[in-house]
Amino acid sequence: MILYLDTSVMVKLYMEEEDSSQIASLVDSVGVVAASIIAYVEARSAFARRYREKSIDPETYKNLLSIFNVDWGRYLQIAINAPTVRQAGDLAEKHALKGYDALHLSAAMTLRKATGAPVLFLTADEALQRAAKKELFYLSIDRETENGGET
Repeated sequence: MILYLDTSVMVKLYMEEEDSSQIASLVDSVGVVAASIIAYVEARSAFARRYREKSIDPETYKNLLSIFNVDWGRYLQIAINAPTVRQAGDLAEKHALKGYDALHLSAAMTLRKATGAPVLFLTADEALQRAAKKELFYLSIDRETENGGET
């Protein structure tokens, strides 16, 4: 099984938020954790915003970036190519998604097709959750799966 994390969930692994411990346990329990390469820049942006807003101090920020960069190398990183972008455009239109949310869903769908493995999609975004359910895979933070994660 492959667990796909969008950025809204990935950030919860590094910043204490609601559901952080559940997500960490889930990540620890799966064999492969995947994310689109756009998650890197989105996560770094989120961390920098927290630092600018002074919700984390300079030392914590430095340690956070160090840990994140090590962990990033452990994630299965899904590249974004022209077919993935085109599919994301279709998904954005079909499900009224924001651009990067559509790219996350498209990347997970591409991963599922390429590997033939079950891909469980995890997001904290409600609109993206609804779209993932309609595309026949989704895993909520409380570990309730819909459609077994497969098509």
